[in-house]
Amino acid sequence: MEFIFSATIILIFIVGYWSLAVFPKQRDFKKHQQYVQTLQVGDEVVSYGGIIGTVVELNDDIGTAVLRIAEGVEVKILTAALHQKFDPEELAHNIRMARGVDDTTTTQ
Repeated sequence: MEFIFSATIILIFIVGYWSLAVFPKQRDFKKHQQYVQTLQVGDEVVSYGGIIGTVVELNDDIGTAVLRIAEGVEVKILTAALHQKFDPEELAHNIRMARGVDDTTTTQ
């Protein structure tokens, strides 16, 4: 009887850990892989390091991209290090939220 109780508790912990830690990471990884596959030359992107640039070349064979971060300045970066497409409005919204500024009422 004690063995069944202990096994049940351990099973509950394993299922809880799996659903709270592993499944979300797998979902995020698949979402990021889909994002990387949709990248095209000319997309403005943000790297995990916060660098904003325009994709000028993609090399899917080795998983790299060349970003133009300023006129005449290009860097080679792993596509896995590209976080998201650059959206200035979303970025501004996130900054306002982080500062606690209510931007639900927009002026037009």
